[in-house]
Amino acid sequence: MTFPQDSTSEDLRKQIDALRDLIEVAKTVVSTLDLDTLLQAIMVSAMQYAETPAGSVALYDTRNKELSLHVHRGLSSEFIQVERWNVTPGGLTEQILNSGETFIVSDTHNSPFFHNPLAVKEGIRSLICVPLVFQDEIVGILYLDDFVPRNFDRGRLELLSILASFAALAIHNARLHNKTKLMAITDYLTGLHNHRYFQQIFNQELGRARRYQKVMSLVILDVDNFKSFNDRFGHAIGDKVLVAIGDIITRSLRKVDFAFRYGGEEFVIILPETSLEHAVLTADRLRERIAREAGPSVEEAEGISITVSAGVASYPDDGTNREDLFALMDSYLYKAKTIGKNIVCHSLESP
Repeated sequence: MTFPQDSTSEDLRKQIDALRDLIEVAKTVVSTLDLDTLLQAIMVSAMQYAETPAGSVALYDTRNKELSLHVHRGLSSEFIQVERWNVTPGGLTEQILNSGETFIVSDTHNSPFFHNPLAVKEGIRSLICVPLVFQDEIVGILYLDDFVPRNFDRGRLELLSILASFAALAIHNARLHNKTKLMAITDYLTGLHNHRYFQQIFNQELGRARRYQKVMSLVILDVDNFKSFNDRFGHAIGDKVLVAIGDIITRSLRKVDFAFRYGGEEFVIILPETSLEHAVLTADRLRERIAREAGPSVEEAEGISITVSAGVASYPDDGTNREDLFALMDSYLYKAKTIGKNIVCHSLESP
């Protein structure tokens, strides 16, 4: 003969099971430094706890007051097209950021703070918004969505709060790790990639070009008369010029391109899947933009002519290895320097 299980015992068993699950999730979350992996684990676990069909995690940029969508599930492609958004004054997100507390909407049709037209169109009728807080700073928001009005279980919300604490710590650690990695490959002055990282990326991109039989081009830029400029104005002003040139390069390239401060006043750019012809056009646009903008952007150098000379070489036509490509690129740069400077050269016959 079996006896019916006491409801209190059943509730206790469920709580113990939930806590065990939470411990396993916490182990996963704090054991990885890969941001996307841990955000995915956070979101999936939270959706299971809350029993919602959709969810997402957005990270918060305190400086720009902007949220960026990183992981999502159960939402339409139209809804997730908006990957970044600013905080709307008086809106739900602002309420969450100001209070730092979990916000629950049982029915979006009856909420005075819910004004998101995309969410309305998506059919979201109830949701939980959990701020991810580390040391009194909100690092992101976890959204759990349902497409019907509902009341959420308070016990599950408590577990979500614990999960959110683990998540915020893990996000902080992952960001710190990424920042440390970035510092190791970044030139401290210009913010471009450094010479050390160039070795890695060049081998990677050259290997990819060989493997898929793609073209790849290289550009080397050298600031004209930079030693004389430094002697006249001092190294502090010279550094400002290098920073300005680095900023112009960053703003002028595609996302798939790589820019490096190669050393001193030299910059190297890797242009994947770019022919020599298009690389020359890119280099010439950079040359013109630097001549137009670099001087005025540095107050102490305003009115001073700041120009660069450039050499351009392309794989595979100009060479199939680093030594050949760099030898040609350097010879083209030398020619640009000797025939008048502020010039882009890509052959020894003509500029």
